[in-house]
Amino acid sequence: MLLVTVTADAYVNKGPGRPVFHEQLRAENLAALACVDFVAINHAVSAVDALNEIRPNIYAKGSDYRSHSDDLTGNIALEQEAVEKHGGHIFFTDEITFSSSSLLNEHFNVFPPETKEFLREFRDRWPEKEIHRQIATLSDLKVLVIGDAIIDQYHYATPLGQTGKGNIFAVRYDSEEQFAGGAVAVANHIAGFAESVTLVTGLGTFDSHEPFIREKLLPNVDPAFFYFQDAPTVTKRRFVDADLAKMFEVYFFREDPALGDAEEKVCRWLASNVAAYDIVMVPDFGNGFISQSMIAILCEKARFLAVNTQINSGNRGYHVIHRYPRADFASLNEPELRMAAHNRHDPLESIAEHVGRVVQAKQLAVTRGTKGVVMYDRDANVFHKVPALSTKVVDRIGAGDAFLSLAGVCLGRGLLPEVAAFLGSAAAAIDVQIVCNREPIAAATLLKYTGTLLK
Repeated sequence: MLLVTVTADAYVNKGPGRPVFHEQLRAENLAALACVDFVAINHAVSAVDALNEIRPNIYAKGSDYRSHSDDLTGNIALEQEAVEKHGGHIFFTDEITFSSSSLLNEHFNVFPPETKEFLREFRDRWPEKEIHRQIATLSDLKVLVIGDAIIDQYHYATPLGQTGKGNIFAVRYDSEEQFAGGAVAVANHIAGFAESVTLVTGLGTFDSHEPFIREKLLPNVDPAFFYFQDAPTVTKRRFVDADLAKMFEVYFFREDPALGDAEEKVCRWLASNVAAYDIVMVPDFGNGFISQSMIAILCEKARFLAVNTQINSGNRGYHVIHRYPRADFASLNEPELRMAAHNRHDPLESIAEHVGRVVQAKQLAVTRGTKGVVMYDRDANVFHKVPALSTKVVDRIGAGDAFLSLAGVCLGRGLLPEVAAFLGSAAAAIDVQIVCNREPIAAATLLKYTGTLLK
């Protein structure tokens, strides 16, 4: 008797746009084969529960699973243990193996022609195993993340339309969810790749959300919290519909938050500790935590300084990358770049060259949403362009932070700019499939998705 399980769509961890064929169709195709007696859809991250239930005599896997060291998830060893516990054994086939990812990439127009051509050329220079080896080099980095902590709140609501006695838009409250964003999210992204991460951030003296933030930090993130005077932790409450379209948002913060004595404490901490880190990552959301005195210390003492200065509704027109006289790597979206140069119409490349010179950046990335990323390598005077690597967007919130995190640590490690741009873009492609900052980018997820792209 031959029983075959297929992985449920929710657990196909091969990145955005996968699986191309939904679980029911995949199951029906297998059921049509004469040699197959039963088909089941497995709603789990591994086959362990199914094996404990079925207790097969033989558990068959393809030859590409023979080496446990090549298994990014570590599940094959657990599955082998489960089948052997019930008296069965694992069997690895040894026949011609076809890559479904390769076939899909080549023949099913998963990506537009421009992206397919980019991936083909990139694959010729950087095969999958080499990219995975380079990702592994990030593990021993010691990284400092300093920036604003942000609590992102989603209030899910159903639009009801205009009220009966005015021009007010009404919605029905459904549910709510809270996320740890800002510098907290950046620290968590990096902690999936680097073993040692320190987070320096500011919290409010009331409505601090400190227990929630501590709960959400990954175990290898060491926090150092400093406290605003008479201000809450920055909180953004967004009202969204069932499709995650944003209707409006409410800010809870002070426009002029005062650190008071805490600013001097932060400066002393930075002066004593910054030089000990391989990389200093600054997601500066312009909400008042990072002062000019802190910037001076960061620019003077950081071995490698990666910076983003984000424009938002609370700082538009007052917060640009020029705050930093030095940044080894700057990551900006196109509006942030153009605002920094006060230039709306000139070609992107010339503006990137100008801003790169001003902040002395060795590399400057410009994220452009559906148009992908442009990475300017100022040392070599070369522009590397990476198209968008996702075919579907669930939520754009946090995608720029994911790009900054991965591209920044890659450049800080000494990886080439084109590799950093590719890995940062892959991380952003994964992130747009995640609701807000519900979960960070995991190393296994990035390894699987880059493997899917480079088949």
